[in-house]
Amino acid sequence: MSVIVEISKEIEQDEVISLYRANEWSSAEIPEKLIPALLNSETLVTARKDGKLIGIGNAISDGHLVVYYPHMLVDPNYQGLGVGRMMMELIQSKYRGFHQQMLTADSRAVEFYKALGFERAGKTEPMWVYAGNDH
Repeated sequence: MSVIVEISKEIEQDEVISLYRANEWSSAEIPEKLIPALLNSETLVTARKDGKLIGIGNAISDGHLVVYYPHMLVDPNYQGLGVGRMMMELIQSKYRGFHQQMLTADSRAVEFYKALGFERAGKTEPMWVYAGNDH
């Protein structure tokens, strides 16, 4: 399988919305917020197969100490094939020396992130004020 994974902000709204809907993420219903949020991220990583967007992820950072990875999605038809790993390895390469690399993983993704070296952050509890309905 030939997949191109790169740091790129070259995205089209329709392809992004299609990917978010395929993953049943509620932010697909607010593209007027989702697309600017992705484009304003410090880093955006994409995965494409034959030009089709099959994965996307972003990073928000202070540029020196802390990075947070809010979104990492792979088309369900391509999950389990290493696409997410390639995307995370590329985006993490930019933040390798940072003091903290953070994310919130839902139950289906916990083992994936553990395999990439992430672990539970001490005794912390994830908290949020959330307007979505997909978790």
